[in-house]
Amino acid sequence: MKTGDLSSAVGHRVAELRKDRGLSLSALAAAAGIGKGSLSELEAGDRNPTLATLYALAGQLEVPLASLLGDEIGTSLVAGGLTHHLIDVRRTETATRETYRVEGEADAERHSPAHGPGVTEHLLVTEGSIRAGTVGAEAQAGPGQTLTWVSDREHFYQVVEAPFAAVLVIVTPVS
Repeated sequence: MKTGDLSSAVGHRVAELRKDRGLSLSALAAAAGIGKGSLSELEAGDRNPTLATLYALAGQLEVPLASLLGDEIGTSLVAGGLTHHLIDVRRTETATRETYRVEGEADAERHSPAHGPGVTEHLLVTEGSIRAGTVGAEAQAGPGQTLTWVSDREHFYQVVEAPFAAVLVIVTPVS
């Protein structure tokens, strides 16, 4: 999917979800910590959303990030030197499981806002090493090791040894 197509599709989904939840543009922008003008441009498809913005909106709308991406396998997002490639989405009656291939550059670092209630992340390192987890409770992992944390609070990723690669599974319970 081209960047412009992605921006337009994401903007449409955000607007639709916001209206379904009875939220005004101002209310969602304030809750997500983004500018009202930025949200308006995003919904109109005139602004490329950042990963941080998408996570902030997904958290406030209580949907998995993949829902904003339209479950479009192969979609890639870059933030803080980390690239997330959506490789699978599975929905059941109890949860949505999003799977991403994550790659990072040397010294890549990203802060992620809180996701929705009860969301957990499972990060399996396949190359290099990373320090990640809930802010203040991060841990380090290398090849073959897994980190798991509840991501309904701010969390953090920092590549310690590059090249870095991992598989990230985000589990969002159905409310």
